[in-house]
Amino acid sequence: MRSEQVPEKDFFLPPEGSVIIRGGRVIDPANGVDEVCDLALSGGKVAGRGKALPWSGASKLIDAEGLIVTPGIVDIHSHLYATAGNPNAWAGEYSVFPDGFSFRSGVTTMVDAGSAGWRNFDLFRVSVIDRSKTRVFAFLNIASYGMINDIIEQHAPDFDPGTTAEKAKKHRDIIVGIKSAHYWHPGWESVDRAVEAGEIAGLPVMVDFGYFMKERPYWRLVTEKLRKGDISTHCFRGPVPVVDEKGKVYQYLFEAREKGVLFDLGHGGGSFLFRNAVPAFAQGFFPDSISSDLHVQSMNAAMMDMPTTMSKCLAIGMPLNEVIARSTAAPARMIGHPELGHLSTGAPADIALWNLREGAFGFKDSFGGRMRGTHRFECEMTFRDGEIVWDLNARDAAEYGDLPFNAGVREGEYIIPPDR
Repeated sequence: MRSEQVPEKDFFLPPEGSVIIRGGRVIDPANGVDEVCDLALSGGKVAGRGKALPWSGASKLIDAEGLIVTPGIVDIHSHLYATAGNPNAWAGEYSVFPDGFSFRSGVTTMVDAGSAGWRNFDLFRVSVIDRSKTRVFAFLNIASYGMINDIIEQHAPDFDPGTTAEKAKKHRDIIVGIKSAHYWHPGWESVDRAVEAGEIAGLPVMVDFGYFMKERPYWRLVTEKLRKGDISTHCFRGPVPVVDEKGKVYQYLFEAREKGVLFDLGHGGGSFLFRNAVPAFAQGFFPDSISSDLHVQSMNAAMMDMPTTMSKCLAIGMPLNEVIARSTAAPARMIGHPELGHLSTGAPADIALWNLREGAFGFKDSFGGRMRGTHRFECEMTFRDGEIVWDLNARDAAEYGDLPFNAGVREGEYIIPPDR
């Protein structure tokens, strides 16, 4: 997905009133860009890039020297149907509200991974999605009530492909696929019905394989059941057969990828092991997308957030540009939104500025395995449609002494000194 950029010409003049992000290392893998330059934003869009852009007419100048500038992160596995009074459920108290966790992590787009089904998606939309400043999409669960508890996702007579596809079409602006998850039984009912719904709606399927049963081995899921463009999440879970007894990555994984099946990291609370990821990375099997599986049980455990998950991939050996690509443009394409995840001229100005810290860091997998690393992503600033929505070190602030005397005093209020 290579898009046209404004050429780096001396005569490129940012539009009057632009925001100029100056002097950062711009990494935009979708366009093959990795260079120190300036970025201009105007009207909520990327206006262009260039060397030493004029800033006399800018509305704002952000100093990004020493920082990495990337597209906003696209996290395609999270749980956002946060509702009180439904304990121990991802469609309930295990979910998080998007805006409390997105921008501070450089994330501008989040995708809920099947927390709601066709019966409760309308409520999910009006109560969470439409109220969020974060850009939110969703996979629709094949179970009609989604993830209100695990039992719901086991009741095969409730898996209705036609009604699920109909609901997906009704909300096609935000539903990006169908989800099968947490199935306990030995049959393929959950996967098969989800794929059928995906066929009817013309959407991909994401599968969280749930409990791994000998009657339905994982290798059959990715080589036989899933279609081109379908997604296997939690691809480095403990039960996933990644390497043989000699430490070689199984060929079926490469065959599935050749077929067009996509693999999502989906860290979560219990779905990422260095034991599987390290040999896979070393032998060229990277996940197609890096995602958090953010929820209450994972955010304060080993996963933490997207910057930490990205840092783990860097520590294992994934090149920096690949970490960024698989956290931006690649997941955007996987959910059918190629307009996101890059810094092409005219693209939404969803942007993250990063301090790539150097030092001695430790990273934990889902079961207490430790990996040591020398770099860690820290989000300095986030833009959503050109608006600053996170500013860690006050790069957009003035010195407090330069503010007018009446700063913070609302119209109609008065500063009344004591009369003694």
